[in-house]
Amino acid sequence: MSNKIVLNIPNDIKSEFEGYDYIISWLNQHKKITNKEIIFNFSRVTFFEANLCALLGTIFEILEEKGNVINVINIQPQVETILRKNEFLFPFGFQKIEDSFKTALVYKKFTPNDDVGFYNYIREELLNKPQFPSHSEKLGKEITRNVFEIYENARTHGKCDFIHTCGQFFPKKQGKPLHFTVVDKGHNIKQNVSSYKNEDVDATEAIKWAMIKGNTTKTGNTSGGLGLAVIFEFIELNKGKIQVISSDGFYEFNRGIVTTNKLKSIFDGTIVNIKFNLNDTSHYSLVNEQEDFENIF
Repeated sequence: MSNKIVLNIPNDIKSEFEGYDYIISWLNQHKKITNKEIIFNFSRVTFFEANLCALLGTIFEILEEKGNVINVINIQPQVETILRKNEFLFPFGFQKIEDSFKTALVYKKFTPNDDVGFYNYIREELLNKPQFPSHSEKLGKEITRNVFEIYENARTHGKCDFIHTCGQFFPKKQGKPLHFTVVDKGHNIKQNVSSYKNEDVDATEAIKWAMIKGNTTKTGNTSGGLGLAVIFEFIELNKGKIQVISSDGFYEFNRGIVTTNKLKSIFDGTIVNIKFNLNDTSHYSLVNEQEDFENIF
């Protein structure tokens, strides 16, 4: 029996329900492989939304935990370029390419105790993007605090080894979207909410519950309840969107409208993707700029 397995990466997976549904089903077909050299063949891939490196990196982590060794082959030049700009291909012997147009957010995987690292990543990779919508310093702190809450939830509830993050700015697409994606493979939202409520809660209902301001499964002295309230308001005004995928639940908040769907298979973890509209010329600030928000630390 060969100790090598070649897996073909599907082409043109996008940050939409169909894309998540496909790749999570694909993961579930292969996640039981153990003690092999798994070669990911990119020959079919002519376009890859680089923010999804956060999900692909999580898939690599899941497979490596089973004693597998990961390699990559046949990466098309245009795909290789972006995956070198965002440093995703570093572990496979590729060198960095300078990102002169600043379209890539670097792929990183954070340990659950690297608060300062993740905080700095939000500031440097996301809010300091030259095209990011104009905002006051205090609103910037609140957006940072909200995005940090995603990391905090993964750390507190996910009980995972790594939190993967990546992003991609598409200046030539309508709305000039910037996708920012955070993924962990720990306990999913359905498990946490069901445990907290002591009843079996549907995955999409669990996500909807978790998105409501003030709802939290944190207990004891752990603070909670801030959630993503400010970023929801900002995203609605900015005409962006938020997607949350956990267990077999899919949740999307787009221009103030919530839609949900059910995946064909379960993802043992949580994916959060935020799309910011960088074609936005508005300036944003908090209603009460006199309120003195402290740094999150």
